[in-house]
Amino acid sequence: MKKYLSLVTFTHTIFAMPFAFIGFFLAVTTTNYQFEWPKLVMMVLCMVFARNSAMAFNRYLDKDVDAKNPRTKQRDIPSGRISPASALTFTIINCLLFIATTWFINRLCFYLSPVALLVVLGYSATKRFTALCHLVLGLGLSLAPIGAYLVVTGAFALTPLFFSFAVLCWVSGFDIIYALQDEDFDRNENLHSIPAYLGKVNALRLSTFLHVLSAAFVVMPVFFTQVGILYYLGIVFFCVMLIYQHLLVKPNDLSRVNFAFMTTNGIASVVFAVFFLLDRFITTHGSVFGIHV
Repeated sequence: MKKYLSLVTFTHTIFAMPFAFIGFFLAVTTTNYQFEWPKLVMMVLCMVFARNSAMAFNRYLDKDVDAKNPRTKQRDIPSGRISPASALTFTIINCLLFIATTWFINRLCFYLSPVALLVVLGYSATKRFTALCHLVLGLGLSLAPIGAYLVVTGAFALTPLFFSFAVLCWVSGFDIIYALQDEDFDRNENLHSIPAYLGKVNALRLSTFLHVLSAAFVVMPVFFTQVGILYYLGIVFFCVMLIYQHLLVKPNDLSRVNFAFMTTNGIASVVFAVFFLLDRFITTHGSVFGIHV
């Protein structure tokens, strides 16, 4: 179990999962649909299965590249801790579990499940032909809030899309920062990435632009649904963390890239989600659980 948790870097679930909770409780508190524990559990399971399949497939497809890269040669497949066949089998099992779970949610989620898998699995191949691979990764994670909203309602809406766009720009931006570490390697191996295409300075500028867009998108729900002071505080905190990670990383100093990537963004997503959830509970007077705040 530890090997497979390592294979899929399970700790990175911290990026998208909080936004899935945002989408889920946005639906519960702004529509006539009631909170249901089975739906919440199935939403979490879908997140886990989809991410497991995406990460395992990424490790499977990148096994030869990872073996050449000094930064990644100790990953589970290149190091021999998990065989390529096992990783592929793990991918297939999680894909099937994901689709099976959506069957018990609603018809729309089930019909869209292959599309979601195509996006999250397809990202793994994009670095071989386009520098826009970072945006594809962002697109995959951006399915979390709108997907969770669909779990509750079975219908699309505008407000959760703002959170999805925020995730798309946020993830794309910090993935560009993370890719700075492999700029030279990507060029030498004819792999495509924004740093390899634009260089460190311009890559950081593009990352900054994407994070400005992300900040704008987390503000947009204010104009479409009732929010309180806690949500505004969440926006401020999220934006401060975006600024902080750009202060940590410089074109000539990448020593704190991992801290900016994992710690800063993990804290940003979790704390922002907590502020959002608390604000929703107070705004709706605790109607989610029948508790008046």
